Amino acid sequence: MIYLIGSIVLTSYLTLSFKACEKYGVNVFQAIVFNYITCVITGSIINGAFPIHMENIQTPWFGWAMIMGVMFVSIFNIVAITAQKNGVAVASVANKLSLIIPVILSVYLYQETVAGWKAVGVGLALVAVVLTCYTNAEKGHTAQKNKWVYLLPLVLFISSGLLDALINHVQLTYVTAENNNDYLVSSFFSAATIGSLLLLIQLIRRKQVFVWKNLLAGMLIGIPNYFSIWCLVHFLQESPWQTSASIPVNNMGIVLFSAVVAWILFKERLTKINWLGILLSLVAIYLIAFGDQL
Repeated sequence: MIYLIGSIVLTSYLTLSFKACEKYGVNVFQAIVFNYITCVITGSIINGAFPIHMENIQTPWFGWAMIMGVMFVSIFNIVAITAQKNGVAVASVANKLSLIIPVILSVYLYQETVAGWKAVGVGLALVAVVLTCYTNAEKGHTAQKNKWVYLLPLVLFISSGLLDALINHVQLTYVTAENNNDYLVSSFFSAATIGSLLLLIQLIRRKQVFVWKNLLAGMLIGIPNYFSIWCLVHFLQESPWQTSASIPVNNMGIVLFSAVVAWILFKERLTKINWLGILLSLVAIYLIAFGDQL
């Protein structure tokens, strides 16, 4: 359970930290790039060595780590664009609703079952996410000039769900306790490399200006970011539940914890609908995790 709690708290910290970035005028893109570089350094220190070498490159999981790194950078940017074009609430809903994709894939790929009270819990989870993120949702539906903008939430929904499914599949198929950290650092290295190249191009073209506070913000985000994924992978490996239960429990915990902390620290106003969503989140977590025993 310590890994589950770590994943929930640290992932929630990441979401809340981006609110702080906006408040203090931090360039989010630069912070994201420096965050990935920090993740590589942190992971290498934990690992005791830099994991990118010929022996690891030839392993089956290395290619998946490179793909995961590409998805890290892409999804971060999709979240940012979706929030700008469609509203933060729409981006949040699309991101959290993605939990249904790894659940469905776990049934198809690993012959896991979702029935009875567990199925009710999955349904409640979807409703709970929508209700919890409902605040100011109307603002996300303002008219847009480009029709492709309306596809952004769908793209975010699919990409976030596939990332969760990829993490789960690789840790079940290729990752062991011995190579777990190598896999994580390699994926962050892929994200750091792509992000650094994009940032360098923008700096050369003078579309970005380096500011030290962006580097500091990246460091403050990067260390928790590394350990959030580290905790998630360990939780999935040691979870007492099937994947179809583990991932929803993790995501619902993040929704609940983020909403409560944002209400306390940032004085975000939660409506009755939001509180109803939080209550349903608790019920959904219980049914998904323990529905088979009812």
